[in-house]
Amino acid sequence: MSNTVHDYLTSGPTFAEGEVIARIEAFRKRRPRLRDTIVTLAHGAGGKSSAALVDAVFIEAFRNPVLDARGDGGIVTLPGGERMAFSTDSFVVQPLRFPGGSIGHLAVHGTVNDLAMSGAIPSWISAAFVLEEGFPIDELKEIVADMAAAAAAADVQIVTGDTKVVPRGAADGVFITTAGVGVIPAGRRLSADAVREGDRLILSGPMGDHGMAVMLARGDLAIEADIRSDTAAVSGQVESLLAAAPSTRWLRDPTRGGVGTVCNELAQATGLGVVLDEERLPVRPMVNGACEMLGIDPLYVANEGRFLAVVAPEETDAALDALLADAAGEEAAIIGTIVAEPAATVVLRTGFGGTRIVDMLVGDPLPRIC
Repeated sequence: MSNTVHDYLTSGPTFAEGEVIARIEAFRKRRPRLRDTIVTLAHGAGGKSSAALVDAVFIEAFRNPVLDARGDGGIVTLPGGERMAFSTDSFVVQPLRFPGGSIGHLAVHGTVNDLAMSGAIPSWISAAFVLEEGFPIDELKEIVADMAAAAAAADVQIVTGDTKVVPRGAADGVFITTAGVGVIPAGRRLSADAVREGDRLILSGPMGDHGMAVMLARGDLAIEADIRSDTAAVSGQVESLLAAAPSTRWLRDPTRGGVGTVCNELAQATGLGVVLDEERLPVRPMVNGACEMLGIDPLYVANEGRFLAVVAPEETDAALDALLADAAGEEAAIIGTIVAEPAATVVLRTGFGGTRIVDMLVGDPLPRIC
């Protein structure tokens, strides 16, 4: 136990066991605090440092009811009562092309998927490019062609954009920022507030493919494995899921920080516990082997074509069947249950019958993966 936690739990008078447990739970519910004085790579990893930066700098400055919901997209109500989701994301991955995809694919899929997680039907996207002086035009054309193909497959249009050029060495080739808009069908509401004890947690496919594909593509490691990124638009799968399980509570795509970090965000947002079943977690053998060699837990590896869904117990079978019927969801699985205790905590039930706490990602084990 770190000195910070130890000091917090043991300061003051001696506590009975129940009081110590209560203090532990209270400590775990506290959102990370920003203590850094400079930005580090960890602030972009999607874990504790990212949450602290967003809370202390951006949420604090821009606070409003839409932003405070902390969803993958902002949900706004138009004057006529129609609800719309609006999302934006930037992509700085290296290498720009990797097995299974490219920065162009990610730029479209990332924004389309954020809109889908809000319950919206993605419709329109903007694209802004920051280009480094000296970047090959032919390579730029290939990236743009990937974006066009991804947009057509996701049935969205790229309707506006911007281009900036910076001096050589200032942008690492190309950075892309996309924003998207989608309309939320009437009556559809997805929120952590709707999650209830006894609900089931479903993962739409194997985890960790994208992060490990990008990591190995860099060539810095003496590891060879046939791992391809899972980058894909999930909006079609989401619509199939919602048709089969209309009472679906909540959706989120586990990108930076992976499944483990997103489950912690869910636990903190609901105040409920998440119990994961290790033996049900879908991980491809090659991904699992590469993670073991690198000392990385697959729970924290990024995905770009998967999503988590919390569904009502009575709709679990229908939801899973809907995902399994799709080629992209052939390895979808029920991976956990929402429980009252331990509150605001994620616990993994291991294959040996024990349990361990799954905390939010700390540090940045896989930089520049999206």
